[in-house]
Amino acid sequence: MQLSLIIAMSVHILAATFWAGSTFALARTAGLGSEQLFRSQLFAAAIAIGAGGYLWHTLHEGSFGTAEQLLGAGAVAAILALGIQATVVGGALRRLRKAGGDYDASVRPRVAVAQRGAAILLAIAAVTMAAARYA
Repeated sequence: MQLSLIIAMSVHILAATFWAGSTFALARTAGLGSEQLFRSQLFAAAIAIGAGGYLWHTLHEGSFGTAEQLLGAGAVAAILALGIQATVVGGALRRLRKAGGDYDASVRPRVAVAQRGAAILLAIAAVTMAAARYA
């Protein structure tokens, strides 16, 4: 295996593991701690998606069999998770910041629901990408 593929796969797996793991933890804690992890999550998501795109281009370009369909479904789920986190969680945290960090009854539930939705999508992404290996 080429060194560039080993590095890309390692970066993809490490970034995705942090992103999904922190999302699962935040979903379980009703979003408490999202303020501290938000930027790190978005950065890890961007790295994971970028490395995944490189891997797709390098390993799967030109074919669209069962493995590629599963990988594509996982990629779509991950991108949707990123979209939810960036828009819903980001918007809620901006609103919380404008309120001076004071507890806003409408912000915390939105963050919790968004993190839970993103966690479900990232679980789907992980399952489809693992299954693609054996398709």
